[in-house]
Formats: sequence, structure tokens, C-alpha cells
Amino acid sequence: MQPTVYPPLKPYDVGVRGRCPRCGEGHMFEGFLKLRPSCEVCGLDYSYADPADGPAFFAITFACLPSACFAVWLELAFQAPYWVHVFTTFPLMLATLVPPLRPLKGWLVASQYYHKAAEGRLVRVGEAEETAGW
Repeated sequence: MQPTVYPPLKPYDVGVRGRCPRCGEGHMFEGFLKLRPSCEVCGLDYSYADPADGPAFFAITFACLPSACFAVWLELAFQAPYWVHVFTTFPLMLATLVPPLRPLKGWLVASQYYHKAAEGRLVRVGEAEETAGW
């Protein structure tokens, strides 16, 4: 029996949709941000995936930065009391931070699979010539 060959899928296409980076059909998540142990369609083990704080970093950088700028503008322009910030800035920050977390995590996990990212390892002196490939 021949092993199934999967064509390479673009990380953005499958990751943002939360699909398996190998087959593009199975689900990557079993909760909002919790990864499944493996794909239910092709059996890809997701234990290789470690996006760490990447999704939060991108969400804070690109989504919450405009919200923080809005809060500063609101304060400088109107000297708004704290309750105004609680009812305007806080919901705006939540609305811009939470929704992109899942697509960003999916994209990072799919990118790790696509680029065959793995944990770094030390190369010993004798192995350097064998693995260099120059």
C-alpha cells in the first residue's frame, strides 16, 4: 500500500480557516485556541506545533495599537473621565484583540508545518561537514 501524498498547501489559506496544514480538510482546533492532538482526517500529529506567544504579539501589535491610540486621543481631546474609557476603549480593545487570535494561531501553526520548522539542535564538530551541504 502506497502512502498518501499531500500537495503543499499555503499556510495562510489553511491556517486562517483553522484547517489541517497537510490535508486542508481536518480541523486544527478543538476549542477556541486549543489545538487538537491530531487531524481527524489525515492523522497529522500537532505536537510539533508551538506558536507560543506569537498570536498574542501580532494581535497586540496590529489590532490593539489603534485602540490605544484612540484612548490617548480621547483623553487628550476631551479629557474624558475614567468611566468613558471603560465603556469605549475597553470594549474596542477586546473587539480588536480577541477575534484575530484564532486565525493568527492557525496561520503560525500552518507556517511551522509548511516550512518544516523544528526545535534547534547543536551540531557537533564531526557532523558539521556532513550537514553543511555547501
